[in-house]
This record gives sequence, C-alpha cells and structure tokens, in this order.
Amino acid sequence: MRTLEEHRAAVLALVSPLPATRVPVAAALGLVLAQDVTALVDLPGFDNSAMDGYAVRASELAGASSENPVVLPVSGDIAAGDTTRHVLAAGHTMRIMTGAPLPEGCDAVVPVELTDGGSGQVALFLEPDAGRHVRRRGEDITAGSVVLRAGTRLTPGHLAIAAAANVAELPVHPRPRVTVVSTGDELVAPGSTLAHGQIVDSNHVMLRALVEAAGAEVAAGVHLRDEVEAVRALVDAPPGSPDLVITSGGVSMGVYDTVKEVLSADGGVEFVKVAMRPGMPQGSGLLGAHRTPVITLPGNPVSSFASFHVFVLPVLRRLAGLDPDDDGSFEAEASVGWPTVAGKVELTRVTERAGRISPSGGQGSHVLGALAAATALAVVPADVEHVAAGSVVRCLPLLGQDRPRD
Repeated sequence: MRTLEEHRAAVLALVSPLPATRVPVAAALGLVLAQDVTALVDLPGFDNSAMDGYAVRASELAGASSENPVVLPVSGDIAAGDTTRHVLAAGHTMRIMTGAPLPEGCDAVVPVELTDGGSGQVALFLEPDAGRHVRRRGEDITAGSVVLRAGTRLTPGHLAIAAAANVAELPVHPRPRVTVVSTGDELVAPGSTLAHGQIVDSNHVMLRALVEAAGAEVAAGVHLRDEVEAVRALVDAPPGSPDLVITSGGVSMGVYDTVKEVLSADGGVEFVKVAMRPGMPQGSGLLGAHRTPVITLPGNPVSSFASFHVFVLPVLRRLAGLDPDDDGSFEAEASVGWPTVAGKVELTRVTERAGRISPSGGQGSHVLGALAAATALAVVPADVEHVAAGSVVRCLPLLGQDRPRD
C-alpha cells in the first residue's frame, strides 16, 4: 500500500509545466507568467502634476502665505493629455490639471485649494519646496526594469502594470485542459427519472466544477458505460485533446470495474491502494501512444472530491506553471475531538472559523451533506488514532470556498 505522499509524487512525476505561449495582455488573467516581464517605457513617462493647481517656480514663492500671498499672472492652461511642450516664463504661472505634463522651468505645483483660483492672475498662499506635488519621470518604474516575475499568477493589478509599461503580449503557460470522465451503467444525468438501482451522476458535475475552480479548462466531458470498447476508445483518443484526463469510478476490486481492466491492460496505468481515508483505490499513468496523463479517482463522491484536492490539484498547478506545494494549507485548532483510523491519513471534512475547526457532519464516503458544508480538509497523519480537542491540525482549503472571516 502506498502512502499519500508516495502517490502524490507519482502523479506529479507524470507532468511538467505546459510550454509557454504569448497572449494579449487583456487575455492573460489567471494565467502564470513563464518569463520575467520588463517595462518598455518609464512610468510615469514624463514629469507631471500630482494635483489640480498652478505650475510654478518654487523660488518665486518665497514667503507666500494666506496673509502674504504671491500674485502671479496666469499665462495659460495645461490639461491632462496636452502634448504641447510648454515653457513656464519667469515670473508667471500656468494652470495645470492632475496628470498633465509639467512645463519646462516648473519645479512645483501649488494646489488650487491654496490659491484664490484666479484665471488671469492668481494669488498663491503656499511657499512650496521644489518637487512639491510633482511626479518625476520614471519615479515608479524605469524602462528595462523587471515589473513582473516568472511564476506570477496574473491578477487585474498585474495586467494593469504590464499594460502601463507598454507590454502588449505576455509569455504565459496556457490554462491546462482537462477531460472529465465518469463511468458506470448506473449513472444518469441530473433531472432524469430514476429507475431502480440508478443514481444521479453528481461526480461529473462536481469534477467539472473543481477543474474550473482550479483555474483549468474543461476540454470535454464524457460519461462511459461499463463497456470495454468504450474505454478502449478513450485510451486511443481522449475527447478534447486534453493535457490531463481524470476519471471517476471503476477503479476498485469489483467484477465490473471495466476502467481498471482496460487501462491496466497495456501497463500504461498503475492501480494501487493508498493509505488514506476516504479514497483508498487510486490509479495513474499515461494513456496509449499519445501518452496523455490520466488520474483515476474512486467513484464515491466524497472519495473523488478529497482525491481531487490531494492528487489532481497539485498536477494542475504544475501544468499551469505554479508550485504544486504552494497549496494554501494552514494550521487550525480542533474545537472538538474525533476518532480516526490508525495507519491511514484521514481527510476529515471540516468547517473552520477563527482558526478553529470541527467536523462538518458524517464522514462516510457517500455522505454529501457534510461535503457541502465543509470549508477545508483536515489532514490527520496516519499515526494519529484520535484527534484531541485543542490539537493543531494541518488543513487544505477547499476549492471555491472562501475561508470565513473572524
């Protein structure tokens, strides 16, 4: 029997980051940078005003105050977007808007609030230091400097700085494409009229949602009956030309576990028992001549759900160019105690609040109520037979669940 860590290492060994491609900056949200990005321009690109006010020579306002204003003629206006190169004459001022380029000779801006707001001439009530309310060219970023590092998962803020740095395309790892396969003659689509012995295919819906919540793309969704030819067709040509195939069901010891029978026939996929609960039966390998990575998950919904978080999610992170170990895990204190099974890693569905956790309900592999209520998986080591109240447990956050605020 494999340990959870051994099987996780086995599935991660199947993949490497997807080859980089270039995409328009506006299409890169959520993708991971494959290379550092450098600025093509200075930010700001020119000296400009940080305030609506008056462009001045600071030395000409010595002693200015509300009681003793300095009065200067206003020789013109400079609006944001003005591309004319203005020159500030000695003994004059110019009205200027926030973001507008400074005129030559200007070294400070007096905010309009510290003046009488005049248009022909203006009384100025501030003796500014040189540089007051001035944004200097390149003070934020200089052309050629690195603005984003490889491995960054791109947020709206990252895209904003790339665009401002005049970068039109970004080198990124593409979003992993996943074909989701559910198996079993007993499965029917949601909304169907159920005959005796049939069950709704909730795994398919759940796994598609988990793939998308992980930032990947569903390349195709397939339901296979327990037929050898159908599974062989999957091996020969997975629908959607995916980067990864995940299956649920048909991987245990049953007589009709067709997935296991077919996928293990050519030696490309290995089926093992993993010392964990839920989710002991697992499989992984490479499909057919095209060598598409596949991870086979148990059919029980909770087992499939937990297995996705500990095995599939790290693989998707590696494919996307992310560190698979950066899983957001956190430590929390058990507010109550609960029993576990010695010799297996226990993945307990828990709810967390203010750094304390408790089981979210019944922990059977078929119990969906506790799954829907859970916000994390408590990862209880195999050598722990009982989680004591007050003990600290490592937890994995669940995809699509926001951790509650205090």
